[in-house]
Amino acid sequence: MEKRQFQAESKRLLEMMINSIYTQKEVFLRELISNASDAIDKIYYKALTDDSLSFNQDDYYIKIEADKENRILKITDTGIGMTKEELENNLGIIAKSGSLAFKTENEIKDGHDIIGQFGVGFYAAFMVADVVTVISKALGSDEAFKWQSEGADGYTIEPTEKNDVGTEIILQIKENTEDDSYEEYLEEYRLKSIIKKYSDFIRYPIKMDVTKSRKKEDSEDEYESYVEEETINSMVPIWRKNKNELSDEDYENFYNEKHYGFDKPLKHIHISVDGTIRYNAILYIPESTPFDYYSKEYEKGLELYSNGVLIMNKSADLLPDYFSFVKGLVDSEDLSLNISREMLQHDRQLKLIAKNINKKIKSELQSLLKNEREKYEAFYKSFGRQLKFGVYNDFGANKETLQDLLMFYSSKEKKLVTLDEYISRMPEEQKFIYYASGESIERIEKLPQAELVADKGYEILYFTEDIDEFAIKMLMSYKEKEFKSVSSGDLGIEESEKDRETKDEENAELFEEMKTILLGKVKDVRVSKRLKSHPVCLTADGEVTIEMEKILNAMPDNQNVKADKILEINPNHEVFESLKHALASDKEKLSLYTNLLYNQALLIEGLPIQDPVEFTNDICKVMV
Repeated sequence: MEKRQFQAESKRLLEMMINSIYTQKEVFLRELISNASDAIDKIYYKALTDDSLSFNQDDYYIKIEADKENRILKITDTGIGMTKEELENNLGIIAKSGSLAFKTENEIKDGHDIIGQFGVGFYAAFMVADVVTVISKALGSDEAFKWQSEGADGYTIEPTEKNDVGTEIILQIKENTEDDSYEEYLEEYRLKSIIKKYSDFIRYPIKMDVTKSRKKEDSEDEYESYVEEETINSMVPIWRKNKNELSDEDYENFYNEKHYGFDKPLKHIHISVDGTIRYNAILYIPESTPFDYYSKEYEKGLELYSNGVLIMNKSADLLPDYFSFVKGLVDSEDLSLNISREMLQHDRQLKLIAKNINKKIKSELQSLLKNEREKYEAFYKSFGRQLKFGVYNDFGANKETLQDLLMFYSSKEKKLVTLDEYISRMPEEQKFIYYASGESIERIEKLPQAELVADKGYEILYFTEDIDEFAIKMLMSYKEKEFKSVSSGDLGIEESEKDRETKDEENAELFEEMKTILLGKVKDVRVSKRLKSHPVCLTADGEVTIEMEKILNAMPDNQNVKADKILEINPNHEVFESLKHALASDKEKLSLYTNLLYNQALLIEGLPIQDPVEFTNDICKVMV
């Protein structure tokens, strides 16, 4: 029997296939099952145009058999089979795509599609097998042939006996090495898990003989093992079913089966598109955050299928970072795959799908916000932080997409409100959207800086997360209304401005003296136009606010960023008279009072006192 050689190019490609093209050895089974499915599809195509053929779905299946003792794994299909010439052409010349050629000749679009595009997936078998044998009998032929190869050295083809039309692929599984355990591909549980992972939605039954146990007859506590043929795959994917056939429970069960999360999804999105690019998708908006969601370990992405076959477990390109919480999958017949079927040849199709998915997710979130407010608020408490990061990241490129999904706690409503709801309640004379930042709602409610804005009856949004103020700085405005911190230098409440300027002029000497005492600590000391009952507060002059300073300096790469602080004094508080009296009669006492007020302002802001011992000594001096 003559040993034939692979073509030179084919030999090099085969060596690459075995050593580097596939990142995971387990995909060999996916490739062989996909090829078997192709072979059955080909009979289906022929039956559509040949009246002498009938296609009974029940007659077609794929069988997986493992013989652990002899280290043999067999994959059998009842497909169209191959002639001697087809074995030579399809298996002897690597990368000649029998499936693709067949598809080109049979432009029938009816929901069946040929999975294989390059005809090279078969050679993934050599990653796990020393010897690969193919026994095949073609439809309409009385002869069967055996193709056999031990790898790149070549192959043989000879006549053999086979009763039924179809193909058997017999793998002599390699011996274990220090790095690889090849015998796992003979284990029942491992084969089942690979089939479920990659080939669960192949349209034909994938059968295996499965070991089960049952109670022995006439015994209550003794069990016996027996073998039963079982269909491993689901076959009909849920995303290809009509939405009207499916209940919420069906979607929830699928969410649990796919292990997308341990929670119950808040919303499912079922997409079927038949346009420039055809695809189906099922997406889920979870209720709660995964334990690692806000960590580097979390991987975003949707499962990506090509015609029912899993090709990527997490396709990150399908989701923007700000929607990284979405779980689910996409299945398309139109993806251009590379030869390993693990990566896309080019990403034009993927970008188009991602763009459509992005719009759909936003639309569903807006619908949830409008029609199921409680559910949206539950979602927002889990993932609102991610939406705010989305506004801040990429220099605000996505702020238009996300701004209507943002919510903040309202001083008036005592609950989360949207920016649109805030705008709708603004009095006509109100110029800005006011906000206050702090560690908690309770602390913000006690901020002295908010007194004047609250006294005017204006609503204040409470920012309690470290990202809030950074996101709003990037947003800048909403519906032509700028955002304004209650701690900013100019609150835009005009009637107080003139009065403050007058008092600043009248007390210029006092403020200059206090500014000298606090040299290097504050940029200025001035009369406050915002304080009502509190004696003192700190405000910021410039883009960096006091809250931003705290956040930035808490980061690992502390850059020692400082806000330009202004110490504001309430001219209507009794303390102000004490300051004026000390200026006139006791400069040492003025220094004592100034430092006390400054440290008091730091404490109100949650900032550290630079010298706690000096602060306590100053308090004792006042008491004495």
